[in-house]
Amino acid sequence: MLSIKEKFMKKLNRSSRILALLLAFVMVAGRQAEVVRADDVPYNTYNYDYREYIHYTPAAYIPDKILYGRDFTYEGEVLDDFKTPQDMCKSPSGDVYVADTGNNRVVVFDNTISRVKRVFSTFDNNGKEDKLGAPYGVCVSEKGNIYIADSQNKRVLVFDPDFNLIQIVSDPKSESLEAGFVFTPWKVAVDYADRIYVIAQNMFEGIMVFETDGQFTGFFGTISVDISLWEKFWRRIATKEERANQKLFIPTEFTGIDVDPEGFIYATNVTSDGVQGVRRLNPSGQDVIKKGENENLGGDLQIDGTGDYYGPSQFTDVVYRSKGIYSCLDRKRGRIFTYDHEGNLLYIFGGLGTQVGTFQMPVAIEEIGSTVSILDATMGAIVSFRVTEYGDCINTAVGLRYDGDEALAVDIWRRVLQLDENNELANTGIGKAYLASGDYEKAMKYLKLGMNRDYYSIAYKRYRNDILKNNASYALTGLVVLIIAIAVFKRIRKRRKGVIDDD
Repeated sequence: MLSIKEKFMKKLNRSSRILALLLAFVMVAGRQAEVVRADDVPYNTYNYDYREYIHYTPAAYIPDKILYGRDFTYEGEVLDDFKTPQDMCKSPSGDVYVADTGNNRVVVFDNTISRVKRVFSTFDNNGKEDKLGAPYGVCVSEKGNIYIADSQNKRVLVFDPDFNLIQIVSDPKSESLEAGFVFTPWKVAVDYADRIYVIAQNMFEGIMVFETDGQFTGFFGTISVDISLWEKFWRRIATKEERANQKLFIPTEFTGIDVDPEGFIYATNVTSDGVQGVRRLNPSGQDVIKKGENENLGGDLQIDGTGDYYGPSQFTDVVYRSKGIYSCLDRKRGRIFTYDHEGNLLYIFGGLGTQVGTFQMPVAIEEIGSTVSILDATMGAIVSFRVTEYGDCINTAVGLRYDGDEALAVDIWRRVLQLDENNELANTGIGKAYLASGDYEKAMKYLKLGMNRDYYSIAYKRYRNDILKNNASYALTGLVVLIIAIAVFKRIRKRRKGVIDDD
C-alpha cells in the first residue's frame, strides 16, 4: 500500500512530465510557425540549376521594414516624404546618403537609418548661395568627400565631409566628344585615387572619367557591339530606306556603378540578349569578371517564350558587398540577383507589387549592416531586407571559400543542403573541400551532384592517378608473371612439338 504522500508525489511527477511534454510541443510548434512565417514572402525565391531549370529555394532575405521620409524628424520637424529619389550610397563611416531628386536635396542618415543627421540642399559657391537641382547620383570617397551628380545644373559637385564646396566638374571638352554634347550626369563614383567616374545621359561610348583636377580624360569600359558577317553583308546591299528601318547598333549604356576596396569598378548595363548585365572593370577598363558555370550574369536565364521568368532582366544598379559577393538590382521584375566572385548565382529575392517587400520602381541598392536596402523612386521609400539562416549560411560559406578556408565551410554547406537539398553550389563547395584534402573519391561524388564539370575532371584525374600509383607494383608484378608464363608456355609447347616431329 502506498501512503497518501507517495500517491501525491506520483501524481505530481506524472503531471510534471505531461506539463513538460506540452511545453516542448508548444516550443516546437512555435519554431515551426516561425519557419513558415520566414518563408511566407510576397515573391518567389528560386535559383537556376546547371541545365538552366528553375528550382524554388528557401528565402535568403525577407522583408524587414519600409521607411518613408515622414518616419523621421529633422531639427524638430517631420521630414518631407522623398520625391522620386534616384540614388543611395553608404559612406566609409557607415552613414547613408540618399539623393532625393524631386526635392532637390541630399538626406544623410546614420548607419542604421534610424536618425537624420543632415538635410543638404543649399551651399556657398564663392560667396553666393547656390542650390542643388535634381541631384540624381551621390557617392562618398574613402577620404569622406561627397560627390553629387547635380543633373539639372549639368555638373558634378565635390564637397568636403562638412559640405564645404571643393570643386565643380562641368562642361567637359575633348575631341572625342560629339559637337553639341550636353553634359548631364546621372550616376557618379570615385576610386581610391580620387578619379571620378560618371554615367551621363545619352553617353553610349562608356563611363566618363575625370582626373582629380576635374579634367575629362576619356571613356572607360566601353562595350563593343558585335555585328555578324550576315548583318554586315545585308547592310551593304540594302537601300537607304531599308537601312533606315534596320535596328541601330548602338553601344550599351551603363546604368549603375560601384567601386570595390581594390579599386575595381562594378558597372551594370542593359542588353538586348540579357546575357551579361554587370561588368568588373580593371584600371585599364577591361572586363575581368568571372561568369560561372552557365556563363550568365544577366539575371533571369530564360529569354524566350512568355511568363514571369521570360525575357532578359534589366539591371539598374549594383552593390559590391564583401568577400567577392555582389548584388544586382533588376528594375524589370524588381528582383535582386546575388553572385559570388566566381560568377555563381547564389540566390534571388524581391519582386514587383504593392506588398511590403515588393517594389514599384526600384532604382538603387545598398548593403547597410547585415541588411540589403532598396530605394524605390515611385514609392519614395527605402525597403529593407534581413538575412535568414539560409542566406546567412550561403554568405558565410562563400566568404570562407573566398578566403581559402574550404574545409571550414563544409559543415555550413551541409546545413545549406539540409535547407535546400538541390543546392548545387553547396555540393560543389563540399566537393572542393574533399578535393583540397585529397579525398578524391568523395570529391567526385559531390562535384557530380554539383554539376561542376571542371573540378570533377580534376578530381577524376587525381583519383585515377592515385589508383594507378597505389596498384602499380601489383600491375608490374602481374605483368612480369604473365610474361614469364607466356615464355614458359611457348617453351613447353615448342618441346612438345619437337617430340611429335621426332616420332
